[in-house]
Amino acid sequence: VDEARKLFEKLLALRNDLGLLAEEWDPRLQRQVGNFPQAFSHVPLIDTALRLTASGAYGG
Repeated sequence: VDEARKLFEKLLALRNDLGLLAEEWDPRLQRQVGNFPQAFSHVPLIDTALRLTASGAYGG
């Protein structure tokens, strides 16, 4: 769970100032690329937040 929480927090750091994610992340350019905003990026983000909370990683 701790590793999942750390990866989740890294993903959160990639969001823009409005908390949105694009379709992809380009590690070479260090920026979001592709369709923006992208639901296919946000749905798993929400699912992961719910699962981490249920696991107790965030006090759930």
